Amino acid sequence: MMEEASSFGKVKIHNEVVGIIAGVAAMEIAGVAGMSRGLVSGLSELLGRKDLDKGIKVQIKGKEAILTLNVIIRYGAKIPEVSYQIQENVKKTVEKMTGLTVTDVTVHIQGIDMPKKTNNSERS
Repeated sequence: MMEEASSFGKVKIHNEVVGIIAGVAAMEIAGVAGMSRGLVSGLSELLGRKDLDKGIKVQIKGKEAILTLNVIIRYGAKIPEVSYQIQENVKKTVEKMTGLTVTDVTVHIQGIDMPKKTNNSERS
């Protein structure tokens, strides 16, 4: 948790809030299908926008933050390109919203979101 004192009192930012900010920033990137808790908790638990702080580990030391994100990428996306965009957007957004300095954003690709198969065998 980040805590900062001012003449008006204290401001505390919980790690979960930083995680939610990072999750929203990651989901803004084209090619990201969702967040994952990791292989231990199962790949299919968290697709979509709910529980965006899940699958994100936040470590705050003073005014510096280290973030680790577990993401699921859409099939066909260029993984290195999407990962770099996640890192850049998460770093920029967390720093802008919290005042923390993000020193590391690690992205773990936990799975690929495969397109749903359509049933073309229906006939009139």
